Amino acid sequence: MQTPEQDIEAVLKESGPDYEGFRFETPGGGHQSDVYMVTLRHNGEAYEVVVKFKPPGDVPFAVEPCLHDFVATRTDVPVPRILVYEDDPDADVPPYFVTERVHGENLAEEFAELSTEDRRRVLAQSGRILGDMHSEIGFEAFGRLTLHDDRIIVSDWMGNWREYFESLTRSHLSHLDGTPFEDMTDRARDCIEPALEMVPEDGVPRLVHDDFRPANLLFEQTADAPITAVLDWQDVLAALPEYNLAQTEFLFIDSSFQDPELCESLRTVFHEGYQEVRPMELDEGYEQRRPLYQLSTLLWRMAGFEAVFADESGLAAARAEAQYRQQFERLVEEIRAD
Repeated sequence: MQTPEQDIEAVLKESGPDYEGFRFETPGGGHQSDVYMVTLRHNGEAYEVVVKFKPPGDVPFAVEPCLHDFVATRTDVPVPRILVYEDDPDADVPPYFVTERVHGENLAEEFAELSTEDRRRVLAQSGRILGDMHSEIGFEAFGRLTLHDDRIIVSDWMGNWREYFESLTRSHLSHLDGTPFEDMTDRARDCIEPALEMVPEDGVPRLVHDDFRPANLLFEQTADAPITAVLDWQDVLAALPEYNLAQTEFLFIDSSFQDPELCESLRTVFHEGYQEVRPMELDEGYEQRRPLYQLSTLLWRMAGFEAVFADESGLAAARAEAQYRQQFERLVEEIRAD
């Protein structure tokens, strides 16, 4: 088994320019260990790129570099430019792709300390980004996106949004086994099943980045548009836009802040940013469905809890577990109130 340094060196020899040396580091913010930020030295100049390897297991990988190009040519969403993609490398390394290095800090490391005004700027731009994606890219059915004959297609497609959302949520529930939240499975199921009738069956499937959260955004505080890049396009769906809106409200607002006035202020800015690009009436039905969509998102986060906190201290993991349980109780209460 090679070290990361040996893997990166093999990639640079196979696909990179001439160079005199390199150094690398891993990004913060909860990214997987298969991503490396690499600085090359050549003729006294430094050149920066990002190398991402296919992680172990049956993980969709080829669709991600294709989605970078797909999104970049159809929208104004900031995505890093793909420089190299090798699905079957000559070197003894996993499949990989190389992107340009976009400057900015990982938003997850900055968000809690931002001023209210900077948070508002982030939420307004997040709304515009999602509005852009939802306006410009649609699909024929609901499901997860994959690659077939170099074309992006919907793999596990369904024509009914309620049925697809139910299958997605059941998958999250099944992955609670063996996690600290295994004891909550039955309560979650009992809460979700009767509430599914609120979810519409019909709608136009749109491009949904299913992991749109601060850890997958780069942030430059002094820039007019502070989000400089949207990263990690391997979890992407054709889904109903309101699901993506509710997810984002949860991951940026409702799971981060407890002050009701602050939450509503940020939510308003987010919706206004979205509607600048894609006018959409958010009716009372959306308000009722939002906690259901958010509970599904929380279950997904719970299912991946141990992988995310594997390298954290016991105290950090215990604190996060308590927060997840508190969020669970709040969302269950909101769903039952409706």
